Amino acid sequence: MQLISSQIAEYMKGSSWIRKMFEEGIALKKKYGEDAVCDFSLGNPDLPPPPAIKEALADLSAQAETPFFMGYMPNFGYPDVREKLAQEVSREQGVPVTADCLVMTCGAAGALNSFFRAVLEPGDEVLSPAPYFVEYGFYSENHGAKLVSVPAKPLTFELDLEAMDAAITDKTRVVIINSPNNPTGAVYSRQELDGLAAILHKHNENRDKPIYILADEPYRFLAFDGVTVPSMLDVYPYSVVCSSFSKNLSMAGERIGYALVNPAMENKDRLVSAIVLANRILGFVNAPALAQKILGKALGSSVDTSIYDTRRKAMASVLDNAGCEYTMPKGAFYFFPKAPDGDDVAFCAALQEEKILAVPGTGFGCPGYVRLAFCVSEEVILRAMDGFARTMATYK
Repeated sequence: MQLISSQIAEYMKGSSWIRKMFEEGIALKKKYGEDAVCDFSLGNPDLPPPPAIKEALADLSAQAETPFFMGYMPNFGYPDVREKLAQEVSREQGVPVTADCLVMTCGAAGALNSFFRAVLEPGDEVLSPAPYFVEYGFYSENHGAKLVSVPAKPLTFELDLEAMDAAITDKTRVVIINSPNNPTGAVYSRQELDGLAAILHKHNENRDKPIYILADEPYRFLAFDGVTVPSMLDVYPYSVVCSSFSKNLSMAGERIGYALVNPAMENKDRLVSAIVLANRILGFVNAPALAQKILGKALGSSVDTSIYDTRRKAMASVLDNAGCEYTMPKGAFYFFPKAPDGDDVAFCAALQEEKILAVPGTGFGCPGYVRLAFCVSEEVILRAMDGFARTMATYK
């Protein structure tokens, strides 16, 4: 008897490459020991939360006996947290934002799904540059839409605006961008975003419904070498920002994020209300109460980003020593080097022989590359140097 839906059964066959490598890592660590394996497969931040989180927890523990301390609240989240978040987001985006533009969500994933539920119809298309975060296709199909990917420019992963323009159809409803990017570390320039906005304005002229830009920004805080992450809000009126505090506050398991509707959008209140309703009827109901309360006390703090920069440079030295071809990431904590013969799956298998775990770019819609997450200790990164060199030597 069929116990599950055919769609989920098909998803389970394909499985996530990240999950596959995670399971391979468990097997390798069991066989050789934790310290023998260099695991770059997961983007799971290892830095402890900043001190503000500990202080917030201590303050909140004293309030735990208060009635309704973690009870229901408005579906959009605690009003005081939204007010504080509006101030912080205004600073980050360089655009004045008010609390009525914000919905607190269960991480960025909850924000994306709530937004998609609010605007997508069955048969719509979501356009994304490739490579892209592996879940985008699932999130689109959750709401009857289809993910359409457009390859970015090779190696640099800049937007191929001409190709994106050509890929837009009358079914395109959302263009999703992720900058700083997972898995490449690319940061889209203001010039690229202006070009994308001009393309969408052109297509909107003959449409009843606008094409939205959804900016997925959990890595906004992590840009290197003085690189600025431009705000989509003052580039394109039909833009929505989704983000979380999984990375900058090392709160990935707390599932706290937000959806931000552009204050300049016409009839923005209607879209905000739709996202609030979607947040409820999808079963999220509201963002976690305790996570919101922690956030209200910790906004403005962050993990030490200089540690990630040191690790980025260490990983670059490993790849340089091995002779790998790559573009230095401008943000986030990932490298996306080329597989030496174009076969990313085989290259990952070869690295496993050296007890090094990477994820094939195939899983991100971009075969021929591999993803390396450098949110691990510098010791682990440098330990992989000889193994990378030996693996690359077999190709040469």
